[in-house]
Amino acid sequence: MTRKRRGWLLLLLAGAALIYGLKLPHAFTLSALEGDRARLAAIVSGHPLPAAVLFFLLYVVVAAFPLVPHIPMSLAAGALFGFWAGTLLVSFASTLGATVAFLLTRIFFRDPVEQMFRDRMEPLKAGVERNGAIFLFSLRLVPFVPFFMVNLLTGLTRIPARTFYLASQAGMLPATALFVNAGAAWRNGIRPETVMTPRVLASLILLALFPWAARAAVRKIRTDPSAGPWRKPRHFDRNLVVIGAGSAGLVTAYLAAALRARVTLIEGGRMGGDCLNTGCVPSKALIKSARIAHLARKAAGFGVEVREISIDFSRIMDRVRRVIETVAPHDSEDRYRSLGVEVIRGTGRLVTPWEVEVEGRRLSARTIVIAAGASPRIPDIPGLSGVRFYTSESIWSMTERPGRLVVLGGGPIGCELGQAFSRLGSAVTLVERGERILKKEDPEVSALLEGIFREEGMEILTGHRTLRVERAEGELRLVVAGTAGEQALPFDALLLALGRVPRTTGYGLEEIGVRISPDGTIGTDPFLATSHPHIFACGDVAGPYQFTHAAAHQAWYAAVNALFGDLWRFRANYRALPWCTFTDPEVGRVGLSEEEARRKSISFEVTRFSFSELDRAITDSAGTGFVKVLTVPGTDRILGATLVGEHAGDLLGEFSLAMTHRLGLEKILSTVHAYPTWPEAARSVAGVWKRAHAPEALLEWVRRYHALRRRR
Repeated sequence: MTRKRRGWLLLLLAGAALIYGLKLPHAFTLSALEGDRARLAAIVSGHPLPAAVLFFLLYVVVAAFPLVPHIPMSLAAGALFGFWAGTLLVSFASTLGATVAFLLTRIFFRDPVEQMFRDRMEPLKAGVERNGAIFLFSLRLVPFVPFFMVNLLTGLTRIPARTFYLASQAGMLPATALFVNAGAAWRNGIRPETVMTPRVLASLILLALFPWAARAAVRKIRTDPSAGPWRKPRHFDRNLVVIGAGSAGLVTAYLAAALRARVTLIEGGRMGGDCLNTGCVPSKALIKSARIAHLARKAAGFGVEVREISIDFSRIMDRVRRVIETVAPHDSEDRYRSLGVEVIRGTGRLVTPWEVEVEGRRLSARTIVIAAGASPRIPDIPGLSGVRFYTSESIWSMTERPGRLVVLGGGPIGCELGQAFSRLGSAVTLVERGERILKKEDPEVSALLEGIFREEGMEILTGHRTLRVERAEGELRLVVAGTAGEQALPFDALLLALGRVPRTTGYGLEEIGVRISPDGTIGTDPFLATSHPHIFACGDVAGPYQFTHAAAHQAWYAAVNALFGDLWRFRANYRALPWCTFTDPEVGRVGLSEEEARRKSISFEVTRFSFSELDRAITDSAGTGFVKVLTVPGTDRILGATLVGEHAGDLLGEFSLAMTHRLGLEKILSTVHAYPTWPEAARSVAGVWKRAHAPEALLEWVRRYHALRRRR
């Protein structure tokens, strides 16, 4: 413990000792004060200044520690010093005492509580950052709210001490004046309860609510579209219109229909969006074919002789298309119409904040959800416009396998498709501008995958920027520059995998003034509402994640908040959102990585388990990779988990479940897992954590107990 903390701890102990040494809990009750009122009044009359100073100091101690009720002391201030002097004493003493309690909480408890309850503290901290002063001021106005609890809770946040003091001083003044006035009346023989009437107390509560009501009214005026140039319809054709039939839009429409709302779903392209047609489904089908080819090459290691491997790329792409066709009915117009959703094919355009125009029709809705998705990012590279290139959307039109494929971008899309084409026989060069691939993962993850890619024959160029595309000597080349200078990479096909850009243009957002964030997404609040409070956005167009399951997760909040937001709203929660990169081995993560935890200055412990020690991985000759879990120091509470290995995406669910329902590693360890299976890795890493946190002192006594038993 630091010297500063030791000093504060001594002050804390001294204050508690003073309170109990002077028997203040008994002395400052209404009955005790009434019996001693005449004697105390005589002391104050004879020695007014010393009495005021002593009373001030005692009140500071009383306000700082929840051991003495402060209301009797406020009454005593009025009875002994009169209204004006008593109000002055109590106002400053109570604020000073509250600030002491606030600072003690911040010094001794804030960091440990943040570590233990980081996810629960985030909404409180965010709320205090937005409304700290007004929130504190309102609580202080209500005399029924335990002031000491307010001191403790705000001490756990990062509200500045000066803001705390000023808001407390102003907020407690009305209640202080009320109680001191009651005490002054008490001196003249009027009972306090005749002054502190229910009507007066109710007035304080209404006064506390006034700042929030005024703030809400101002926000309503500023954000209500009816305050702009548009006329709000008196009646609406439907409850909800959804623009976009990808994952986010489909789930939103499904939920709205299930909740018996009248909902219209508008889609100008193919039902199912990117995930079904150009993303998750086709890419995983291609990856499966590539993995089969890779396993065939490794078959000899399993005692199986495969003499010749032939890659029929056209048949592979035919299979990809069949997989899409098999999944498509799940997202089809017919299915959603059978669920009660009105499906309109066409490009929807917002003409007012409540109306969408599509195919010559104007539809009005009380709420609108935008789920327009995203499209591949196309960089401005000299010479690019003169050649045919591919993106994650257009690559499925390939009919022949490229002999030389250059992949620009080392994120999940580039790594997944690059490895797949390499395993299917293409010579693949992956170019990444950053210092490593998969830069959102920990460096050891990037290094492991890069090593595997190189072993499989891929060329990996990190730290290279793209200069231009050129045609020379009858071939196309991508010219890049690294530390060794320029390098020309000949290619037969060029794949751009540089991320995706939210679709925010072409359907009226600009005309009605929907705010766009600096990162290009539609700006939303924690409830997924846009700058127009009845228009919501979810999925890739809203960010911050561009995953199908993240879009579906957001869609629940968007649908419920859109339909029932006037009654109650739900804040979108991303605390245990998992994601997976489907390379081989797979990379899965939920929660914090080591790098993120260090960047955010969050304390953690790391527990690791290698798949090379898992029996099922050994039987499958798939021991590459590891499980890494971050926990709160000294506890089994999971902050994050990273898995690299076969089935990492499947194994990730157990850790996501644990984090969602606040289950620690102890619970995973006590859960029976079938043997030999891959999920045993979760139990094994929990066992490693348990051994590292074994109660050594207790085990020593157990050892002595067993030794004693052997001698008898």
